[in-house]
Amino acid sequence: MPELHRVFLIGPMGAGKTTIGRQLARSLGFGFADSDAEIEVRTGADIPWIFDVEGEAGFREREEAVLAEMTTWDNTVLATGGGAILRPANRQVLAERGFVIYLRTTLEEQLRRTRRDRNRPLLQTADPEDTLRRLFAERDPLYRSVADLVIDTDSSSPKTVAQRVLASLRAATDS
Repeated sequence: MPELHRVFLIGPMGAGKTTIGRQLARSLGFGFADSDAEIEVRTGADIPWIFDVEGEAGFREREEAVLAEMTTWDNTVLATGGGAILRPANRQVLAERGFVIYLRTTLEEQLRRTRRDRNRPLLQTADPEDTLRRLFAERDPLYRSVADLVIDTDSSSPKTVAQRVLASLRAATDS
């Protein structure tokens, strides 16, 4: 594997992509970026508002455009939104332009981590557990299809997960 310039974190909501990404970026001496945060900055609106006004399809259009650009940023750890892998174009740029890490978590842990978060439009339903179960069934194979590495985030602090990721990255780049 060539020298590492870009690390992309994928996985479901509540997996810890942003928190772990910040830790990992510090350890690597890289910048940190979050595609959802970038969309909010560029639109001047939060994700729930975009979903309300433009629907999920409108949000996914914005996400694809942002990812096409952000996946070219060198020396960056990029946390993506949970549904970023839904579009083939996104999967392609992630797989081709950097080292992709799937941060995996159980349904129970997702529920625990997201239960009070009102900033997740897809969970504003009568049955968030059923929604998360359906999303996992749909997305897990897509996450795995582009991942260079799968790391479980349950039962570990973000710092511990970041250290495990760093060790795996070093091993991958040394081989």
